[in-house]
Amino acid sequence: MTDKKNQPFVSIIIPTKDNISLLKQCLESIENKSTYNNYEIMIVDNDSKKAETRSYLSASKYRVISYNKPFNFSKINNFAASEAKGEYIIFLNDDTEVISSDWIERMLEHSQKPEVGAVGVKLLYPDDTVQHAGDLIGVGGMTAHAFEGFPRDHPGYQGLLQRVHNCSAVTAACMMIRKKLFEEIGGFDENLAYAFNDVDLCLRLGKMGYSIIYTPYAELYHYATSTRPYTVHSEEIRYFIERWRDMILEGDPYYDRNLSRLRPDYSPKIKQERFVLTDFGLFEESELGMLQKPRRYMRIANNIAKRHGVGRLTLEFLRYLMIKKAKK
Repeated sequence: MTDKKNQPFVSIIIPTKDNISLLKQCLESIENKSTYNNYEIMIVDNDSKKAETRSYLSASKYRVISYNKPFNFSKINNFAASEAKGEYIIFLNDDTEVISSDWIERMLEHSQKPEVGAVGVKLLYPDDTVQHAGDLIGVGGMTAHAFEGFPRDHPGYQGLLQRVHNCSAVTAACMMIRKKLFEEIGGFDENLAYAFNDVDLCLRLGKMGYSIIYTPYAELYHYATSTRPYTVHSEEIRYFIERWRDMILEGDPYYDRNLSRLRPDYSPKIKQERFVLTDFGLFEESELGMLQKPRRYMRIANNIAKRHGVGRLTLEFLRYLMIKKAKK
C-alpha cells in the first residue's frame, strides 16, 4: 500500500458532455468513498449544449476546463493532462462509480514503482459481472476485455481475475499513469479518436520496457457507453492494425498458448487455429471463408448481436461488406 507519509498529488481527469446524472454519481462516489485526499478533480466539458449542464458546471467546486471541439478522446485527455497539476494522472470516464474506498491507494502502490507504466482496475457492469480486468491482444478478434461477463467474485483462469498481474493493456475508462511518463511517451495517439487509444498507449509503454498492471483491489462500476455509443471507424482499425500487426497475429504474450484465441472466454484449445489478419480484423481461416457466404456469416453475426448489441452487429456487417468487396 502507499506510504501514508508519501501521498503524491493526483489529478483525476473526467471528460463529459451533457451527462449530468451520471457525472454527479461519479463525482459523489469519489468524494464520499475515497480515503485518499490529496487529489484534484478536473472536469473536461466537451462542448455541452444543455442549459442544465452549463449551469451545473459553472457552479461546480471542481476545476472545469472547456474543450469546444468535436469529440476526440485522445485530444481531450491530452489537453486536460497538459493542464493537470498532479504528479500522477487518473483518466476516468464520467459513467463510472467508485466501489473500493482505497481505489486511489491501490493504483498508486503500483504506479509509484519506476518500472510500471500504467495501472488499470476491475470494472464491473451494474449486474456485478466483469466488464474489464485487463485487455487481451489478438484474442476473440483484435482486442478483448479479459474475463468480460464473469461473475465479480469468480477466480478466473488460474485465479488471475482476483490477482494483481502484468498484462498487455488496460482501459482508460480508469487508468493511472505518471504525468511525466505520459508526456514523455507523447500522450494518447490523436489519430485514434474513438477506440484503441488506451490499448495503443499501453503497447507503446510496453515497447519501452514498462509493465502494465491490473489490480483487482480497485473496483468501480462502469455503465459502459452510457455517454457515447460504441463507435469504431474503419480508418482507425487499419491504423491500429498497421502499427501492431505482428503482435495481433502472434497473440497476447500474457495469454496461455493452450487456450483458444477464437473466444475471449479462456476455453481450452481443441484444434489447431490458423489466423488471418485483414485490414479490418483478425479472423480464423475457416471463419474468413464463412464471411464470403451471407447465411453462414449471419450465424456469426447473431452471436455478436447477443454479446455486444445491435450497434456492434451493424458495424461488423459493414466490415463484412467491405471485406467482400476487397476480395473481388
